[in-house]
Amino acid sequence: MFPTGLSSPNPPPPPTQEARPAATDVKNDSGNITSPKKRKINGSEREDPSDTISSSPPKTLNSSSSSSSCSPTPLHIQKKLRFEDSVDFIGLDVKMAEEAAAAAASCSNNKSKAMFLTGGVGHHANGLTKTAGSGTFSNSKPGAAKKLVIKNFREKPKLPENYTQETWQKLKEAVEAIQNSTSIKYNLEELYQSAGSRSSAVENLCSHKISAKLYKQLRAVCEDHIKAQIDQFREYPSQFHVLFLKKIDKCWQDHCRQMIMIRSIFLFLDRTYVLQNSMLPSIWDMGLELFRFYIISDLKVQSKTIDGILLLIERERNGEAIDRSLLRSLLSMLSDLQIYQDSFEQRFLEETNRLYAAEGQRLMQEREVPEYLHHVNKRLEEEADRVITYLDQSTQKPLIATVEKQLLGEHLTATLQKGLTHLLDENRIQDLSLLYQLFSRVRGGVQVLLQHWIEYIKAFGSTIVINPEKDKTMVQELLDFKDKVDHIIDVCFMKNEKFVNAMKEAFETFINKRPNKPAELIAKHVDSKLRAGNKEATDEELEKMLDKIMIIFRFIYGKDVFEAFYKKDLAKRLLVGKSASVDAEKSMLSKLKHECGAAFTSKLEGMFKDMELSKDIMVQFKQYMQCQNIPGNIELTVNILTMGYWPTYVPMEVHLPPEMVRLQEIFKTFYLGKHSGRKLQWQSTLGHCVLKAEFKEGKKELQVSLFQTLVLLMFNEGEEFTLEEIKLATGIEDSELRRTLQSLACGKARVLTKTPKSKDVEDGDKFSCNDDFKHKLFRIKINQIQMKETVEEQASTTERVFQDRQYQIDAAIVRIMKMRKTLSHNLLMSEVYNQLKFPVKPADLKKRIESLIDRDYMERDKENSNQYNYVA
Repeated sequence: MFPTGLSSPNPPPPPTQEARPAATDVKNDSGNITSPKKRKINGSEREDPSDTISSSPPKTLNSSSSSSSCSPTPLHIQKKLRFEDSVDFIGLDVKMAEEAAAAAASCSNNKSKAMFLTGGVGHHANGLTKTAGSGTFSNSKPGAAKKLVIKNFREKPKLPENYTQETWQKLKEAVEAIQNSTSIKYNLEELYQSAGSRSSAVENLCSHKISAKLYKQLRAVCEDHIKAQIDQFREYPSQFHVLFLKKIDKCWQDHCRQMIMIRSIFLFLDRTYVLQNSMLPSIWDMGLELFRFYIISDLKVQSKTIDGILLLIERERNGEAIDRSLLRSLLSMLSDLQIYQDSFEQRFLEETNRLYAAEGQRLMQEREVPEYLHHVNKRLEEEADRVITYLDQSTQKPLIATVEKQLLGEHLTATLQKGLTHLLDENRIQDLSLLYQLFSRVRGGVQVLLQHWIEYIKAFGSTIVINPEKDKTMVQELLDFKDKVDHIIDVCFMKNEKFVNAMKEAFETFINKRPNKPAELIAKHVDSKLRAGNKEATDEELEKMLDKIMIIFRFIYGKDVFEAFYKKDLAKRLLVGKSASVDAEKSMLSKLKHECGAAFTSKLEGMFKDMELSKDIMVQFKQYMQCQNIPGNIELTVNILTMGYWPTYVPMEVHLPPEMVRLQEIFKTFYLGKHSGRKLQWQSTLGHCVLKAEFKEGKKELQVSLFQTLVLLMFNEGEEFTLEEIKLATGIEDSELRRTLQSLACGKARVLTKTPKSKDVEDGDKFSCNDDFKHKLFRIKINQIQMKETVEEQASTTERVFQDRQYQIDAAIVRIMKMRKTLSHNLLMSEVYNQLKFPVKPADLKKRIESLIDRDYMERDKENSNQYNYVA
């Protein structure tokens, strides 16, 4: 093994004219190996521009070999230890290395032999020479260890006379030649190496404690050169901005190139003396300091430089083509000189703020909102490109914030007031997406957009709901509007939850501005979709449509109004057999149950049960008729309805033919015989029949209501009847009879002829059978006008809803008072509002309280009239 602590450097190869001193690592005073590869420039770590010179990595000689034979091995020993005296490097003589290699090659036995060298110190300037008896390998004992002993110089080597002065003169001339771009008199090898030595001239000077003086002399030369440059810039005409900037840039580029070459010559000084003195800037940093102090920090020069840069940027913003590489180089110079923020960035941001403030004010008045938004987006992209191309990265955040503030932040409300309604009305998806993206960049922008979004939905929705002229199309318009805003939220507003919730609140607000009517119309819309003959949609499309209707249904308060009208329409569909699909009916029922609970749909479910039970009863009735052997040409079908489940129908007594009356009595006997304690009430308004008729064209079947049947059967007994005669014979109520006759004589299928001809039925009109009636179908369904809902029926349905609401209000008040015993008026009102699922006016609520007081459910407190007490 090598003796601990002894080392020898790897001698660098002699440099040529193009070569640079090897950039190997050196030690500092503490013995640590240091490599100043990076330097801090302008707060960021940059690669030292001169560290482009490299040498092959040193190789360490192994002390022993495990192979059976020894092969020649180059001898390279890496330095491990610093010496106490002034000698910094000790090398191996080339001849000695060759002899060591030859000795290694002569090993032929299988045993490993280590080489031990001993060496005396000669007077070579920087190396080892052989001495008698000590520089040879000792082989006195086979396999014996051989030692290499390296000792310090006994006497410190001395430099030749005038060496320091002559060497500095050569170095100075080389530096000035570099600065003046002239040829160097001396071969660079003379600068890198002193005569006959493997050390450079700078290394020899540093080794003899001349480092400080050398550094000062170098700084002085560089300072003098830079000082001489300033005058050409001070007197330069201010109007030639671009030429001035190019001149400054050339000066800076030349300076950087010169300092790289100068530092290459003085690399040893930079990496030993300068590195060990923390107060001294490196040669590169020294060059930056001098350039900054004497040139860029000059007020005139700096002002012209910044003004020129700002002028070029302004021209580019105005659409002109400029030299972007020149800007990139100059701004990089300011950044390297650490004056970018103070001298340029602040003024640049001020100019940017001023420019875009004026531009924003002007364009907001001149352009429409979509055009303005695209301009703002273009400006933001341009500024982002500037940061990438030539501005410092630190400028990005304040620059973009300035543009956003002046072009967007200052005009948020104005932009929305001017163009949001237009964009939403025309469904401009791309423009709305851009609007949302831009507003998202500005603090508070999304919130302002959200408020205008709510206002738009309320305003647009109110025009649909409040206008009575739109009642026929209200529900479909609401569904279309809901689809539209959902699409905008998904595509333009990135499914933002705030916009979704705001939309729901806005819908709930405007749809209840007109109480009860939306609920009624939604029920009628569902009825139109579930009726038989609805060929508009497939089963899947119908299911999706019902889902959309349920979304609108959620927003209404008066769900009891919807229930009342839906129940009435469902009854007609079930009784007349006009339901499009039982599956669709039950699907809708399931949706209502999920939305409003089982109590809401219990009566509706009961209606379906009644229809199923009625089918079973009719099977049993037919068997009963066959067993009793009852003759008759009329086939009777009866639906047994539970009164509590179905809508309330006003019973109407009419004069039925004797055969119908007989069949009713037979069925009554059959049913009451099976179910004791029940009462049957016939609802003639809901009945319908199929009549067989003969005309000149042939036989036809007429599908008509019971009232139409009674009128038509009269013409088996006579040819012509007046309105009064028909009324007396049938017993049908006057208004109902007039609608019935109108459907038979004035509709599309005119089986009766009216005299005189007119659209309305008047007193004294006469009716006769139309023997010439023709129709392409065999079975003809005559429009059942009496089954259509009239204004009176609508009013009665609404009145029943209000009556039911009174009962619900009474029940809620009594429930609350029974639990609380004593309560103030305001608290009672508040709790009632929380319990009720429909809107109620305070005046109506007060009437119900007064009614309960009159009926002794509660009383006013004798001491406090604003207090109520429960009466047990």
